[in-house]
Order: sequence, then structure tokens, then C-alpha cells
Amino acid sequence: MSRPKPWEIDDDLWALIEPLLPVVERRPDHPGRKRLDDRKALQGILFVPATDIQWEWLPQELGFGSGMTCWRRLRDWNQAGVWQQLQAILPAKLRGANQLDFSRAAIDAPPGFAGGTPTHVRALRGGPKPARARSTAPGRARSTT
Repeated sequence: MSRPKPWEIDDDLWALIEPLLPVVERRPDHPGRKRLDDRKALQGILFVPATDIQWEWLPQELGFGSGMTCWRRLRDWNQAGVWQQLQAILPAKLRGANQLDFSRAAIDAPPGFAGGTPTHVRALRGGPKPARARSTAPGRARSTT
């Protein structure tokens, strides 16, 4: 069986995400073009960082819509708090199914949280100053007189 691509969303994950997405109704007086399916837009959003391309280079042939459409959908969902809700739901669901693998986890704690041991040290006065960078601009030529 082939491994799924990082931007593909399986049905179980989509069932968790879909209820979190805001519902946008079509205007009956000016319906305009039919809105791109949210699942396709999400796959387009995931495709951009997975392939390290720019939004405007998102291939239309893949059916994810334009890069600007995906970027706007990402912005709208971010403003609606979709990612924060998903971040609260997914770990609990995975932990309940015993599917969390902490072998590659990195944990960041608030300052001073490591059992009373300071986790950071403040650099007083901003720390050491680097040496002044030499100018790369052309200097004045030597006098020939």
C-alpha cells in the first residue's frame, strides 16, 4: 500500500475538521461562482508548505483552486479560530486512541517551569556586542599630490 501524501486528508480526519469550519452561505441575489470545496482548499493549504512553493505557484491542475483562494481560506479559518480548536481536539483524540508517539516530541515549557530550575538566563544589558562591521562601500582614493 502506498503512503499517503502529506496534503491528502483522509475521511476520518476530515470528519473532525469539517464541523470546525465556518459555513459560508451563497447570496441568493448575487450567487456568483460556486465556492471551492473546503476539503480541496485545505489540501491546497497543506500542499504549499509540503512542497515548499509560493502561494501563487500552486498548480491549478491539482484541483486545489488558486493559491490566493487557498491563502484567503487559511486567513479566514485562522480568524475564525479553526486551528486553535483543532489543536485542542486532535491531541485528546489521539491520546484516547493510544496513537500519540512521543519518541520524536519536543516540549517547550514556560520559563522557570522545569521543577524549580531556571530554564533560561536573561542576558543583562543585551549580552556582548559584536564588532562593528566593516563598510563595503568604496572609500576615497589616496591623494596623488
